[in-house]
Amino acid sequence: MKLSRSGELVLLDNIRKKLGKRKKSVLTGIGDDAAVLKADRRKLVTTTDMMLEGVHFDLRLTTPRQLGFKLVSVNVSDVYAMGAEPAFVLLGIAVPGDTDGKFIDEFLIGVEDACSKYKVSVVGGDVSASRKHMALSATLMGYANTTIQRSGAKVGQGIYVTGTLGDSSCGLGLLKKIGRPVNLARPLNKPLKWSTMKPLIQRHLMPLARKPGVWSKKATAMIDISDGLLIDLRRLCAESKRGARIYADSIPISRELKAAAESMRRDPLEFALSGGEDYELLFTSNAKGTIRGATRIGEITRSGTVLVLSDGTEKRFGSEGYQHFK
Repeated sequence: MKLSRSGELVLLDNIRKKLGKRKKSVLTGIGDDAAVLKADRRKLVTTTDMMLEGVHFDLRLTTPRQLGFKLVSVNVSDVYAMGAEPAFVLLGIAVPGDTDGKFIDEFLIGVEDACSKYKVSVVGGDVSASRKHMALSATLMGYANTTIQRSGAKVGQGIYVTGTLGDSSCGLGLLKKIGRPVNLARPLNKPLKWSTMKPLIQRHLMPLARKPGVWSKKATAMIDISDGLLIDLRRLCAESKRGARIYADSIPISRELKAAAESMRRDPLEFALSGGEDYELLFTSNAKGTIRGATRIGEITRSGTVLVLSDGTEKRFGSEGYQHFK
């Protein structure tokens, strides 16, 4: 079966079955946000992400500096999702030979900005020529005394998210309307007010990974929201072998998203459920009552994944969100 029909999740499951055998030093392998390796008294957490031109980014809509920042940030998000502290970065850069040196200089400034933000160091990597499109990757390593996996959710535990959801996806929609890179320091007033557009566009171009902080002490399972709430919640449930019930009215949506979605004649909930690239944290917890800085959106169940709409209607959901190949 072609990948365009089977999709990313089937491919990842196939890789896991064929290559997922572990040595004793591998504490967490394929199937989580990052691998966890035994390293003396601490655990070494490592992850890698690629960004491909035409798939993950469009040079007609982003600056090289924004691109460099985002490359590091999305990898830090995976390490944070394991409850770890990032430390080192390896860069992989493949670009066509006619790429302007100024582009690379600006890209590296963006990488440097992110490294300074997250207090990580670039320690190596690789460069290569590509025939047509750019291919960028980062491998990020960090440390933790204890880690939080996707597999720890139990029946009855609350499901929580940090921040607001759907902003990045809506920001991408606005960028497509503008049709060119945006300097975030220079206000625009079309197609909407800059005070509405800037937080959404910035969330897409230069996302900030959400540091787990106090939530890591309360979380029983955790994942970062990179491909959309529904698909990433399904991933957490699959690893925990449990189900989930979430409530549409409880999903946090920013006022900027509501205003922008109205102008686009779109339902803001659509962005929040399956938009992706928010890089917020989704976690489960035994906590009673509220958790500061997080919103409870539902609870873990024995099986099935259900979205309860505003009118009380229950709708089963699958892996709705971004998948490669599909």
